[in-house]
Order: sequence, then structure tokens, then C-alpha cells
Amino acid sequence: MDRRNFLKYVTLAGSSFALTSCVQGKSSKLPGEVSPSASPVAVNEPLKVGFVYVGPVGNFGWTYAHDLGRRDMEANLNDKVKTTFVENVNEGADAERIIRQLALDGNKLIFTTSYGYMNPTIKAAKEFGDVIFEHCAGYKRAANVGTYLGRFEEPRYLTGMIAGKMTKSNVVGFIGAYPIPEVIRGIGAFTQGMRLTNPQAKVKVLWVQSWYDPAKEREAAIALVNSGADVLTQHTDSGAVVQLAEEKGIYAFGYNIDMGKFAQKTHLTSVINKWGKFYTDKALAVMSNTWKPQNVWDGIGEGMVDISPMNQAIPLEVQQLVNAKRDEFIQGTAHPFDGPVKDQKGMVRVPNGKVLEDRGQLAMDWYVEGVEGSIPQKKL
Repeated sequence: MDRRNFLKYVTLAGSSFALTSCVQGKSSKLPGEVSPSASPVAVNEPLKVGFVYVGPVGNFGWTYAHDLGRRDMEANLNDKVKTTFVENVNEGADAERIIRQLALDGNKLIFTTSYGYMNPTIKAAKEFGDVIFEHCAGYKRAANVGTYLGRFEEPRYLTGMIAGKMTKSNVVGFIGAYPIPEVIRGIGAFTQGMRLTNPQAKVKVLWVQSWYDPAKEREAAIALVNSGADVLTQHTDSGAVVQLAEEKGIYAFGYNIDMGKFAQKTHLTSVINKWGKFYTDKALAVMSNTWKPQNVWDGIGEGMVDISPMNQAIPLEVQQLVNAKRDEFIQGTAHPFDGPVKDQKGMVRVPNGKVLEDRGQLAMDWYVEGVEGSIPQKKL
């Protein structure tokens, strides 16, 4: 199973709520919240902090973004922390072994940055009660285990707004990794933003069944261009899509990091992860014995996600429109799934005056209006 696979979450929790259930705001709690705090952790400076990565640091994608966060934390805290990371750790037995070893080596705070590390993290936490664990994209927590993820749907919506204004063919191509709720809601948020600025535009999706496969990503991008797409976006980890866009002379959006280095002319902006503040805050909380097991799902306002600087090829009035919506997300006066939201069959999933609640987003298995095609049965 992969780091961001919420399918098990949906299977376990999906029966307890309706997919169309909506509430105002973004404050709904997720299943599995725990109230007890971990016992005070004895910390001798520098605090030793371990990171477990599913991919190589140099992939310029998910793992690279997390490692940038690690380095930001080091820069913020200087000699107060000492970090260690292990890359290319397979999910399962290998992860369990590495997590245990990091704990045995004296790391008092360990970040496990892949969904598939969830059960190994929980198991290690039971054995090492004096160690704090933070697991990315999972839903299981304990007295010494917290979870975290970014609200990617906010910057996705903003890139959709840009796409709607930049497409001439009214066809935008989206390369997805796996058809799981995280990716599907990203497609939905992107499409909602696109249709705000261009109700006639459509999104075509191709799935590559991999988080990181440059060859498959490029092949999918070519197929979408051949089907009429003149703007591309992605929920995959490599720079292959934006590189192909540069070759074809069409616009594209990156993901995870600022991918402008791969396409200096046609890269419009990227949906970026910004883990540094979160990692810094959690280290400080451990050092001050104020850490608590929380589920953190933060957006642009909290500094966990954003868009990279916009290409000046984007008209000024479009940039101003995007920045205004970004401010609304920060202020909490707008939501990527503000109702009314219809699915591709025309059924109202979110009524006017409501928003799609967090639980509905985490279980999202439907396309919004404006997305062509169907969701594959194969997940992971």
C-alpha cells in the first residue's frame, strides 16, 4: 500500500457517514481522535529527530519536499536539533525495522512520511512509549502518535482558475497516480476552480498507476495532448509532465515542489508542499513538553501548502483574481467545494450554502461536473 492511500480509511469509516453529508466550515473532526497526551519526553539537547522516506531524496517530488522541510527545520532550530533520514524504505517489514532502529538510536521525534508506514508506526509507538511519532497521511493515532497532511485542494483550486483562463481548446489534461480519494478530490478542486473562470472547459484524466514513473507520466501527457489538451496538470511526482509541456509549447502546472526549473517558459505555477513550519513546530513542542497527539490537516493559511510564484505569462487580471481567492481561503471565507457542487451526472452533491465536509472529502469517489470519463476500479 502507498503513503497516501485512503482506501482502507474509506473501507473502515465510510459506512459511518454519507458521502453527500455537508457542513459549513472546515472544523469537523476525523475518526480516531485521541485525547490523552504522551508522557513527558526526556530531551537532552540537541533533540534527535528521525525521518523515514519512501522514495529517494533526489526525486524532486514527494520525498524531496519532505526533505526540504527537514532542512528548513534544521535551519530554524540550528544546534537545537540533530536530524537523521533514511530514504527508499519499503512499506511493511522494512519500515518497521527502520523505525525501530531510529528509536533505538535515540531519536525522540520520528516523522514517518508515507501512508504505508501507518501500522509499523503504531506498532513502534507501543514499544517505545518515550518517543513521539508523527505519521503523514494516516488516520491512526495514539498517546504518542500524531498525524498530518496538507489541504492540497486549496492550491489545486487556484491552479484550476488559471487553467480556465489559459486554455484555448477548453480541454485540460490531468495525469493522476492512483484513483484514491486524495487524488480524486484534487481533480475535483481543480475542476471547480477551472469552471469558475471558464464554465465551458473540460478536464480529461489519465491514470498511470504509479506515484513516480517518468516514462508513464510522459506517455500519458502525450496522449492527453493528442486528445486536444493544451494545458496539463498532474498528481504524480516527477517533472516529466512539465518537461513534455515545454517541448510541445503548451502550459502546465507542477506538483510537490516548484517545477519551474523543468519548464521555464510554459510552467505556470506549482502546487507545493511546505513541511518546514510543521516540522519546526512539532520539534519545539517536544522540546517544551507541550506536544499532543493531533490530526493536523492544514491549508494555505497555516503555511502547509501553497502555489509557487506565478509565471508572468498569466495575465495580471488573472493573477489578481487568483490572489483574491487565495486570500479568501486564508481567511476561511471560501472553500474549494463551496456549494452548489454537482457530480458529472448532474446530481447535486453539495447544496448551495454548504461545503463538502472533511469526511466527505476523505471518502471522495466521484467526479465533479466538468470531468470526462469514469473512475477506474483498480485502485492500488
